[in-house]
Amino acid sequence: MITASNIALSYGKRVIFKDVNIKFTPGNCYGLIGANGAGKSTFLKILAGQLEPDRGEITKGRGERIAVLSQDQFAFDTHTVFNTVIMGHKKLYRVMAERDALYSKADFTEEDGIRSGELEAQFGEMNGYEAEAEAAVLLNGLGIPEEMRQKKMKELDGSDKVRVLLAQALFGNPDILLLDEPSNQLDLKTITWLEEFLSRFQNTVIIVSHDRHFLNQVCTHVADIDYGKIQVYTGNYDFWYQASQLHFHQKETEGKKTQAKAEELKEFIRRFSSNASKAKQATSRKKLLEKLTIENMPISSRKYPYIVFKPERPCGDIVLEIKGLSKEIDGVPMFKDLTLTVNKGDKIAFVGANSLIKTTLFQILAGELEPDKGSFRWGVTIRNAYFPKENSAYFNNEELDLVGWLRQYAPPDENESFVRGFLGKMLFSGEEATKKTYVLSGGERVRCMLSKMMLSDANVLILDEPTNHLDLESITALNNALTAFPEVVLFTSYDHQLVSTVANRIVEITPDGIIDVMTDFDEYLAMKEETLSGENDYIARQAAM
Repeated sequence: MITASNIALSYGKRVIFKDVNIKFTPGNCYGLIGANGAGKSTFLKILAGQLEPDRGEITKGRGERIAVLSQDQFAFDTHTVFNTVIMGHKKLYRVMAERDALYSKADFTEEDGIRSGELEAQFGEMNGYEAEAEAAVLLNGLGIPEEMRQKKMKELDGSDKVRVLLAQALFGNPDILLLDEPSNQLDLKTITWLEEFLSRFQNTVIIVSHDRHFLNQVCTHVADIDYGKIQVYTGNYDFWYQASQLHFHQKETEGKKTQAKAEELKEFIRRFSSNASKAKQATSRKKLLEKLTIENMPISSRKYPYIVFKPERPCGDIVLEIKGLSKEIDGVPMFKDLTLTVNKGDKIAFVGANSLIKTTLFQILAGELEPDKGSFRWGVTIRNAYFPKENSAYFNNEELDLVGWLRQYAPPDENESFVRGFLGKMLFSGEEATKKTYVLSGGERVRCMLSKMMLSDANVLILDEPTNHLDLESITALNNALTAFPEVVLFTSYDHQLVSTVANRIVEITPDGIIDVMTDFDEYLAMKEETLSGENDYIARQAAM
């Protein structure tokens, strides 16, 4: 259990938290949500003891251990993968290191023998003898094979480092587990494994995540940061969304009724205060008006951008034909003899563990890369718009502000007020519109790229992991926009809910060719699970013969 009492934090005049009181209890998983900048990661740091609040205190159960998902990918570069995981339990690691140092001594003394006995006792109490097996299970579940476990962390790429650091946080059954964006850079298979692990976890979990499906799968409660406070809702993310919307609309309706009643009383007073026969009634209504309290709706930090894609014309009969496409990157085959026809109405999710394969295909279709072999042809009615996973090349002019940047993609006959209005809908209002593009955050750049796509009037959208860096509100707005888009979408994403609600066709590029099915994502996963189960049964039968 971990409790926050009267927590307050401000940066200058900006209030992040004010009198936050919240208790996180064992056996529950809390999704900590809020707009970008609301203070989610900051609050996790306060809970972890990494940041001191202006006021208030954090308390936990006596002897309870907190584990935190490290955000520093370079902190353990000199350590092996295995030792990095064990270091998640600092006390156990210290005991293990001292124990190993003693046993490696050439001149083992009687005093060393006594100390080693003490260490063995501590080691056993902390389940040290199961540590190696537990670390192996975690690493295997997170996709780190056995041959990598004695490598130094500096030898791993960024994605694998994230997986090892996640194993480090999960190791040793911590009493309180704090996870900031744990599903980032994980493929769907690994996310599913993590969902199952957390669903079985018996202690206290607090998670920050922008993955709605993940929150729905693991959370028993949602802690919503808004208005400088944290409100806890029982249930998963979908339940929070419904409950919070209902609460907002109820407050809004009550406010409108109160305002209407006040206007009615004011009108009566204005008309009859000088009328002798009505003066008593007017005085009575004045007293009612004085008692009537009109509560101002607090200003929420949660804002939804206006994302709508409007094609200038519908797609014709021929959308896209790909024939025998092949491409290698640095000598590694991405795909070979890829043949695919995209039809009217298709919303295709390209899935699979290797994101570089999908990025390479999209770059070729967008004209940014040349294939090694094969060809592709867009229909004459097609205008496509491309959202790249890496967008820094679009923001390398340090002289441009946001207005100047977006004017490059606006219709030539539109003036600055049109561009400013468009930016306002995408949450760049007032002075925000004059920011230089080189200072934009990752989420702001994504909103800019989506604005560029909206101005293109394209009837085919190509999107490579568009939810990266976005907050939940922007992801929801994008999800709704892609669902409503009447033409063709080619996209890839690790956001389960986006894929399952937008796609009507799934394409997986494998070493043996493509798997191409006209179905939604959840049905596709069920088909894959059934196929895998059948293969495992066949292997088991063959082994038994």
